[in-house]
Amino acid sequence: MGIINHKSASNLADHLRSLREQYDLTLDNLAQQSGLSRSTLSRIEKNEVSPTAEALGRLASVYSLPISQLLAPMEQSFQPVVRQQDQSIWRDPVHNYTRRSISPPNGQLKLELIEGAIGPNQQIAYSAPAFPGQEHHVYLLSGEMELTVEGQTHSLKAGDCLRYLLHGATEFKTFASPCRYVIALS
Repeated sequence: MGIINHKSASNLADHLRSLREQYDLTLDNLAQQSGLSRSTLSRIEKNEVSPTAEALGRLASVYSLPISQLLAPMEQSFQPVVRQQDQSIWRDPVHNYTRRSISPPNGQLKLELIEGAIGPNQQIAYSAPAFPGQEHHVYLLSGEMELTVEGQTHSLKAGDCLRYLLHGATEFKTFASPCRYVIALS
C-alpha cells in the first residue's frame, strides 16, 4: 500500500534535510521562516519524530512546494496509471489523519488528487498555502467537516464540494464522526 514505514520515515527525514540544504538554510533560518522550533526541525530530520500535517504545511509554505513534494520527490517519468498499491500513504497520528496521494504531481501535469481521512473531533490548521493562488476543490465523500478558508467557515456534508483559490490560512475541523474527502490541487 505505500504506507510510510520505518525505512520510508527515514527517507522522509533525509529528504527534508536535503531540501533544507538545497535551499541553503540552517536549522535556525528554517525555524524562523516556518515558525517551527529548531529542536522540532532537528528531531524531524533525525527521524526522532514524525512531522504533523501542520508542520508539513509550514515547510511546504517555506519551500513553495506542495506537501506531496515533501513526502516524496516528484515523479520523474509520466505514468498514466497509478495503481492503488503504488499510491503513497502518510499518517499523522496526532490528528488521526491519513493522506493518500492518489495522483502524485508530475513535471508534465499540474493537477494532483489527494484523499484525506480525518478522525472525529480533530482540528488541523495550515497557516499559509504552499504557494499563493493554488486552486483547490474539496469533495466530501463521507462525514461532516467545517473548512475555514482565510477566515470564512464552510460547513460541508457528504456530497458537497468547496472550490477556492488559496492565498491564506485554512483549517479542517471534524466533529463526532470521522470524514473522508478528495481534494484536487492545481
